[in-house]
Parts: sequence; structure tokens; C-alpha cells
Amino acid sequence: MADVKQKVALSSIAASAGLTAAKAVVGVMSGSLGLLSEAAHSLIDVGATVMTYFAVRTSGKPADAEHHYGHGKVESVTALIETALLFVLAGVVSWEAVKRLMSAQPPEVEATPWAFAVIAVSILVDFLRARALYRTAEKTSSDALAADALHFASDMWSSLTVLVGLLGIALGYAWADSVAAIAVSVVICIAGWRLSRRTIDTLTDTAPAGAADKISAAIARIPGVVGVEGLRVRQVGEVLFVDLVVAVSRTLPLDRVAALKDRIVETVRADSPAAEVTVTTQPRALDDETILERVMVIARNRALAAHHVTVHAIEGRLAVSLDLEVDGTLSLAAAHDIAPLQPVDEPGHDASAKRVAAVRDALTEIATKVDLVGAIHDVRVRAADDGEIVNFHCLVDPALKVAEVHDKVDEVERALRLRFPTIKRAIGHAEPALPSP
Repeated sequence: MADVKQKVALSSIAASAGLTAAKAVVGVMSGSLGLLSEAAHSLIDVGATVMTYFAVRTSGKPADAEHHYGHGKVESVTALIETALLFVLAGVVSWEAVKRLMSAQPPEVEATPWAFAVIAVSILVDFLRARALYRTAEKTSSDALAADALHFASDMWSSLTVLVGLLGIALGYAWADSVAAIAVSVVICIAGWRLSRRTIDTLTDTAPAGAADKISAAIARIPGVVGVEGLRVRQVGEVLFVDLVVAVSRTLPLDRVAALKDRIVETVRADSPAAEVTVTTQPRALDDETILERVMVIARNRALAAHHVTVHAIEGRLAVSLDLEVDGTLSLAAAHDIAPLQPVDEPGHDASAKRVAAVRDALTEIATKVDLVGAIHDVRVRAADDGEIVNFHCLVDPALKVAEVHDKVDEVERALRLRFPTIKRAIGHAEPALPSP
């Protein structure tokens, strides 16, 4: 893309130089202020196109340690300089034209065939160059090439004005040349104003018209995006910089969040291939979160791993049970201070008192046969559609390692399930035994 921009800029330099030389020679020979102002306009174009060439070469360089966003704004700075030159030229030409109109003996102007020929060729060249530059500028989002195109377009219209002035001189209206020069100045000022507005918008990071709304609407349609909470857009050369803050469900795992970010970037680049997109996600609690998801979030935020999670709805209340993974070298006392949560909604009801007593007696008997496991208490039995779930607490020496306690409690759980096949799950909670007073 940079090679295309440089080739177009080089061809513009050649065209501007040729037109400047022709207009200057014929302008001096004919004495036409309009033609001389056109020569000066073209001379500025030569300088502008040279600056454009170096600007597009510099802007094509990648980002580096000093220019984190690349070098695209070099083109905008160049375009601003070209705009200033246009206004200076318009002022000089207008001043000279007014002096000639107010002079008692204005310089004699001759409308020669060469003058008409140069202007006609100039109009044709300006038209072709402006069209080529506009096309390339649009494809590459180049401010410098757009400025160059505007120069050639303004040259074309000002050349038409000079042509009208020469026709007026040929018909005997001596003032026509000065009036044509003033008209050229007006055209130059209009071109400069249009260019300066666009350039200043770029340098002040004005968002491209409609870009934010378009991006926001596209992102909001992506599954998994709860909402767009922040969006900043700015154009630097052909690169569109987009900073996005999107809300996502706090229950999404990191790999899905990463995939969602990639999808967002792809969506933006589908419309702007050169876009540089930065996506920040904000976790949000949604109204439709399940109890399981909420508990998993709590565990994840505490860097805990939990499994075998169940949630029972019993007479309007929820009972949550789970297995928590901790470092096996921790003491039971230290592990007991860690509080997790995690669930799956599952309806059920409390078992009868007789059934609870039978399970408690069995657990007490089993515990006497398992080393290191102390008194059994807080036994709960809940009946579900596919079996019973038993929760119990047992006292254990707080100095024991978690790995040892886990093995012993598992042994109690297995023995209980063997004795009562209707029990689908037994969950033992080991508690550090308090020292005797």
C-alpha cells in the first residue's frame, strides 16, 4: 500500500513541476496576473507534493519505541503546512489583483494563443491528477494524498477562472485578468478551508463520522457481549484505532473471554481491515445466573478448586455441599479456615428422624473403626429422586495434614455407602477438634 502511495506522489511531483514551468513562462510573456498567480499556485503544489512524497514514506513506517501509534500523523502535519501555504498564496494574489484594479495605469496583459494552450493543458492534467489522487487517498485513508488531490482540484477550477479572464481580455475587458486572479484566490481559500477542517479533525483525534455508532451496533450483536460500556475511535492515516470496554458475564471462563475478544476484533476489522483494536472486558453479574454459577464465581475469585457440588432446595431453603481441593500439606486447622461454595439446583426433602438416627448410628460405629476420625455430629440426610445424600461432620486432630484427613474421611464415606446402597453420596466435613480444657 505504501508503494502505491509513493508512486502516486512521485507522479504528482512531475506533473506539478511541468505545469509550473509552463505557466510561469507564458505568464511572464503575456503579463497575465491570473496566469502568474496560477504559476505561483502550481509552484506551491510542487513543494506540497514533495512534502507529500516524504510524508507518505514516513507514515508507512511501523510503530517503534518512540511512536507507539505509528507515524500516520506525519501526513496530517504535512497537510496542515500545505493548507497554510494555500492561504498565504491567496493573500498575495488578492493583494496584487486589488493593486492592479486600483491602478491608473495597470500593466498591459496580452491574451496569446500560448496562454490559452497552457491553461487548457493545465486543466486536463489537473483533472486527471486530482482523480487519481482522490482514488488513492480514499483507498489508503491518506491525508497527505487527499491534500494533494485538493491542490490539483483547486488548480483545475482556478485555471478555468483564468481561462475566463483571458477570454475577457481578448474581448477588450482589461480588468478581467485581475478579477480572475481574485476569483482564483477565493477558490484557493475554499480549498484551504476544506483541507484544514479535515486535517485539524485528525490532529485533534476527532472520531470519524458515524464510526462509533456503527462499531457499537456491530459489537452489541455478538453473542456473549452484555453491553458496550466504553468506545473511543480515532483515525491516524489509514489506521483506525479503536478502544473498547465491553461488559461480559462474570461466569465466563478465561478461555471463552479470550475467544470473545478475538471475535470482537474480527468484527471491527471486517469493516476496517487496518484497525488496531484494544478490548477491555468488565465482568457483570447477570439476572439469570444460576446458584451454581454464582458459587463457582466465589470459588474462582478465591483461587479455589471445588467439585461434587450439589444444591438442595428443602422447604424453601437451599442446602449446599461440595468437595474442596486444597494443598495436601496444609494442616487441617489451616484448611478449615478456607471457605468456598459451589452448587447445582436439585430438589429434595429431609429424611425422617428415624432414618437420620440410623445413619448417625452407622457413622458413629464406622468412625470407631477408622484411625484418626473422632466424634460424629451434625448428621443430615436428604432424600432426592435418585437416592439419598448424607452430610456429616467429624472431629479430627487439627495438627494432621489435609491429605491424611481426606483419606480417612473418604474411608468413612465409602463404608457408609456400602452399608446403605440407597445413599448415592456421602459428604464428610472434617473439623479440627478443640483441645480439652
